[in-house]
Amino acid sequence: MKVIAKIYTDFPTKFGLPRQSCLIPELTGTIVMEKEYRQIEAFRGIEEFSHLWLLWEFSEAKRQNWSATVKPPRLGGKTRMGVFATRSPFRPNPIGLSVVKLLSVELHETFGTILHVGGIDCMDQTPIYNIKPYLPYVDAIMDAKGGFGDRVKEHRLHVDDPQSWLEVLPENKRAGAAAFLAQDPRPAVHGDEERIYKIAYAGYDIHFTVKEEVLTIKNVISLAELTKYNNFSKKGLHFGGNQI
Repeated sequence: MKVIAKIYTDFPTKFGLPRQSCLIPELTGTIVMEKEYRQIEAFRGIEEFSHLWLLWEFSEAKRQNWSATVKPPRLGGKTRMGVFATRSPFRPNPIGLSVVKLLSVELHETFGTILHVGGIDCMDQTPIYNIKPYLPYVDAIMDAKGGFGDRVKEHRLHVDDPQSWLEVLPENKRAGAAAFLAQDPRPAVHGDEERIYKIAYAGYDIHFTVKEEVLTIKNVISLAELTKYNNFSKKGLHFGGNQI
């Protein structure tokens, strides 16, 4: 298969990403096609759809060997389930599937048709293999069963921002940050209440601790001040907060 596009997001690493797509609409991305697939005709009619399916690669989760069982975060990271009964990134083939909201279609002078999407769960520059429209009449099965996912209560944290650290972020990035922090981005097996976690997001490092279901933001540091954008502005073009 050929990579047809890459999606540019505010997450340079997988830490902090939502565990499923469309959970946080405020998290956005920009899909830029590879040169071979930039024909405008290939997108005729796409603006009529509200959501899209993305077929993509877990480019940072490749392994030589695969395991028949994995420990889903939704079960606390302690219970093993069959890999084909989960959405673990560690699979025989590292292929991901996401539904995203189509926010807008842009015709760019250099990059052709660009898709701006919301509800992402992909790292920055994740390779995309296919884009297809979401069709509610066949894709939304109202009486479908969710297996053990239906039996586990969604775990959420209270986000405490005592110094209004999130105001350091650009205004259009704050709601997304608060939302993914509330979903507890820590590894499934955790418990060190003194540990300071760090998430790279939208050109900033967010530092936080978690104690008794309360996530406390300790600091938000601009990576530009620390690295002079060495890792973020190597002759790139920018679309909003996303670098190309």
